[in-house]
Formats: sequence, structure tokens, C-alpha cells
Amino acid sequence: MEASLVQRAGIPFTAIPAAGVHGVGLRFLPRNLRLLFRGVKAARQVLSEFQPDVLLYTGGYVAASMALAARRYSSLVYVPDIEPGLALKFLARFADIIAVTAEESRSFLPGKKRVVVTGYPTRLDFGTWDPTAARASLGMKTNIPVLLVFGGSQGARSINQAVSTCLPELLETIQVLHIAGEKNYAEMIEARERLPEQLCSRYYVYPYLHEEMPVALAAADLAVSRAGAATLGEYPRSGLPAILVPYPHAWRYQKVNAAYLAERGAAVILPDEHLSNELLPLVKSLFANTEKRKTMRTAMCSLASPNAASQIAGCLRELASSPLQEELR
Repeated sequence: MEASLVQRAGIPFTAIPAAGVHGVGLRFLPRNLRLLFRGVKAARQVLSEFQPDVLLYTGGYVAASMALAARRYSSLVYVPDIEPGLALKFLARFADIIAVTAEESRSFLPGKKRVVVTGYPTRLDFGTWDPTAARASLGMKTNIPVLLVFGGSQGARSINQAVSTCLPELLETIQVLHIAGEKNYAEMIEARERLPEQLCSRYYVYPYLHEEMPVALAAADLAVSRAGAATLGEYPRSGLPAILVPYPHAWRYQKVNAAYLAERGAAVILPDEHLSNELLPLVKSLFANTEKRKTMRTAMCSLASPNAASQIAGCLRELASSPLQEELR
């Protein structure tokens, strides 16, 4: 998916071989190690051709090969989640600067490294839309509350199934803007077709939204979503209260992200295993409690970092002009 997003932005994209080595079975470890070393060789070729002034890493095992190949270069690692993954902890050993979303990330990182708290970088159009204008832009009714359901770029099957089950009850009083993911989009279209005609006009379902995501967040009064790193930046910039459902089949990063927002009163955590029984009453209770949502919105707004991207760019410019890079040039 990263390739298509980069190419949509008109930026040249080059892939290198990569594979994870942590947590893989002995059967796949030799193959993955070969891919890792092939990646190091490919990364050296990229460095030779591109001649970078500085490197920016945001995680993933694909970056490990580049980090090994680029040890002589200045680099910045950005940690989007509160707790960095294993790849980011590895990359942090090579970095000159580590940029983090929140102060709480310091405890997970090497103590002697320079850590800069920048917040989560977002596109400039997040937080700029008026709710009424945003709803009108999406063809929604402007006078009926909106629930945004979002499972990430691939969708979230358990969230989609829970919403599908209670759609008629939800649509009696609110509109639902549902970003279902490419894999589950057809199923949700079928669910829409089963709705009574008077409720269909309140259900808006998409496989994914790109440029329209800031509009979707501005249009909503409440979100139901996973707790990926973007919730730490895009929700605060949009002032959007959330019911967060951390992905249960991975390491604890999403649980830590959700706890960070919930402890500050900006979100409510709903465990994935409780979705089918508790989603509908929780959504109804929050829509019925305007004061609660207002308090959550205020708390969410207080966590916004509108200058995060500029701060990270400033650190990159600083590294690019360092004496080490002058020597390499």
C-alpha cells in the first residue's frame, strides 16, 4: 500500500528486498536472512545512486537493511506509536535524532540518544473543515449526527461485522459514515441493500478514502476505529472523540495508544471481544450524552500538535547541514 500512496503523491518510489527475522519460525529464518542481506546490497545501490544528505526512518523491517547500509549517514527515526516496535528500537541505535509523538515514548528508547517530542505529523487540511461544510461535501445531511466507522486501510472485519449487525438501530437516530476497507466493502454494500429504504439514505459506505479523510473526520461527532498511530495525530487535529478497539492479534502497540488517549479523557476503549454485545449500547449512550462528548472533544483537541511536521523537517534540515554530511559530499 505504501507504494501506491507514494506514487499517488507523484514521488519516485524504489523498493528493496526485505523480510522480518523476529518471531519467524526456523523454517523461514534462513530465507528471511537471505532477503535481509539482499536488501542491504540493494540499499547500498540506492545510496550510491541517490546520494542522500539525510535519512528518515518511520519503522518496519524494510528499514533495517537501509540502516545497516547507511551507517555513515546522518539519520532521524520517527516513532509514531507511543511504544516503538522492535524494528524502530533497532533503528534507534543508528539514529542521530529520535522524534516521538509523545513524551511517554522516552522510556522505551536508548537513554543516551537525542529525543525530540514533535507530536504526530498530519496533512495541513486536518482540522480546517467546518462540520456542516464537511457533511455537505460528502453529500450527507447536515442536521443529523454522524458516526464514523474506520478499520484502517485494510478494514477491520470484527468492527464491520458488529456494525452490520446493529445498523438498523444505529440509523434510527444518526448517520453512519463507514470506511469498510477494500476486503469487506462488498459485504457492507450487501448490508446496505438489506436496509429499509428510509434508512439507506443515512448510511454512507466507502472502501477507502484518501484526500477526503480530513473531511470525513470533520463531518463526524464520534468515531469507532482501531488504535493505530494515526489516531494519535489525526483525531486530536480534528477534535474527534473516539471509541477505540485495539487490534487484538498483534503486539500491544494499539493497546498502549488507546490507553494514552483514554487516560486523558479523549477516548473510550472497547475490547475487540466485546464488540458484538457492547458496541450498540456504548454508541447510543455517547450520542445521548452531549456533555460527555463535548468533554472528550476538548480533551482530544488538547493533544493536537499542528506543527509536528515542521519540527521533524527542521531536524532533518539540521542533520543535512551537519559537518559529517559535508564530508560525505
